Amino acid sequence: MAKKSKQKPKSEVQLLELLKTVLPKAVPDPKLAQKILTACEMEIKAKNRVVSFDKFCQTCKLPDLNPETIAEVQAELEQSFGKGKVSLVPHPQKKAVSVEVVLQDETFEGVIRIKSPEEGEGETEDEVKPRMTPFPVALPGDPELIWMLARPENRSSEEAAIALTQVQDEFWESKTGQKLLRDRVERSFPEFISRAPAKMLSEVGLKRHYKEPEPIKQLKVLKARR
Repeated sequence: MAKKSKQKPKSEVQLLELLKTVLPKAVPDPKLAQKILTACEMEIKAKNRVVSFDKFCQTCKLPDLNPETIAEVQAELEQSFGKGKVSLVPHPQKKAVSVEVVLQDETFEGVIRIKSPEEGEGETEDEVKPRMTPFPVALPGDPELIWMLARPENRSSEEAAIALTQVQDEFWESKTGQKLLRDRVERSFPEFISRAPAKMLSEVGLKRHYKEPEPIKQLKVLKARR
């Protein structure tokens, strides 16, 4: 039977509250500011739905293709997306179920594979991880100081930046982060990126290449020989 995936605390509410404070100052037109805020809110909700759906398909425990089991999975998805919007089609030869969620403005498609008790939470043999690509980041106050991170190729830099902001907030809200703050560790990005567990970053699709940042090396331009 299906099992709900454990949800991590979200920081989108804090981001929206920040936008409500910043936008009126940066955008004098109230209607335009509200339009931007609404668009941001819709985009965040859309991205969260995609991430939640993909994670559900990957972690859902499907022991068999019995009608009762498939009905349980469908009922669980309908709790999130609504009745009549979820369809599941079993594929006995592939030992999987294809999932389609049709909403008013978007459609989700995924595959849930049968997992034996021996497999547990492990990956299936034909599951392919997306390739990682460099994701260098810097702070506005010191653009030459670069942290070399990595993100999946199928995720844009903007999406990776949102995930990085989210996991940074979650780190400082965790027991470890709160203890560091009590020990008077500065709540800053350098402190976060050097102390955050690799697993915490990997859970949002990011990877840390190097814990310690280093400045960009500027090469000397050689004069052409005559």
